Amino acid sequence: MNWRPLRNPAFLVALAVLVAASAGLSAALSYFKIVLQKEEIYPAGGRLLSAIPRETPTWRAEGADRREAPDVEEVLGTTNYVTRTYVRKGATGRPVALDLHAAYYTGMVDTVPHVPDRCFVGGGMQIGAVVGDLPLPLDASRWRPDETVTGPLAGTVHRARLDNTWSDAPGASVRLPRDPEQIGLRTMQFLTKEGRPFYAGYFFIANGGTVSRAEEVRLLAFDRTSRYAFYCKVQVTSGSVSSGEELAREAASLFDELLPEIMRCVPDWVDVDRGDYPPDNPDRGGAVAARPAPANDAGPAAAAPPTAGPAR
Repeated sequence: MNWRPLRNPAFLVALAVLVAASAGLSAALSYFKIVLQKEEIYPAGGRLLSAIPRETPTWRAEGADRREAPDVEEVLGTTNYVTRTYVRKGATGRPVALDLHAAYYTGMVDTVPHVPDRCFVGGGMQIGAVVGDLPLPLDASRWRPDETVTGPLAGTVHRARLDNTWSDAPGASVRLPRDPEQIGLRTMQFLTKEGRPFYAGYFFIANGGTVSRAEEVRLLAFDRTSRYAFYCKVQVTSGSVSSGEELAREAASLFDELLPEIMRCVPDWVDVDRGDYPPDNPDRGGAVAARPAPANDAGPAAAAPPTAGPAR
């Protein structure tokens, strides 16, 4: 083998520059605690979205949960999802029905392809109107500030109690996403192939926060200092409402009662930031300053084996 080209001064200088740059990049990533490769993370106990109660004080599920064929699930990119229809109880005349779809993704978060304005149109429907990002008028009287969270996040984290009748953890206190009063519903009107209108709205829970647009998920879930990444798409559709604003009002009524249950199906991000979860989190003593949690707040259980594929 001819080693002479390897002793060329230009080659040696280039090699030295590359080695120095690699070492400098590694040192910079370590110094600034930047994590490029995100790890998968699952909720305490591996709780699935299908565990969300089928009945609440105001709403009741009708029919069985819908599961997709294996090839469709492969395209969806996860098996941890729920699709079911909720109908408002005690309605006179035509009942209000909402189709809820929620899906969980974790690991390397890239693009978010599975939203109505892409999937529905790909299925042959038309967009009748883009209503926009509507406020989700949730009932803030159901929440209380989480006083265990101090520092920059103080006042942004709230707790809500689970229903005493319909929850399998009656009366338990659950953290909501940061700034729940700012949750927006990305809302559109669609037309079926027969020309019938219906409305769809969605938002995303990602790494403890929320966004209403698919292109914003990666910015939130792919925080450069977070070791882990997840997002949960939460979507409602209805053909029994007459406007996007009505969809937002009805969805808020449903999420007033289901959002705390949905949050049981995603990691508690305050505990993740503190380094308290998952149990093997190497970042103990994280960025969230906190006092000990109240005695009635259960700590995270050991995570079950992964039940959903990575984001696609």
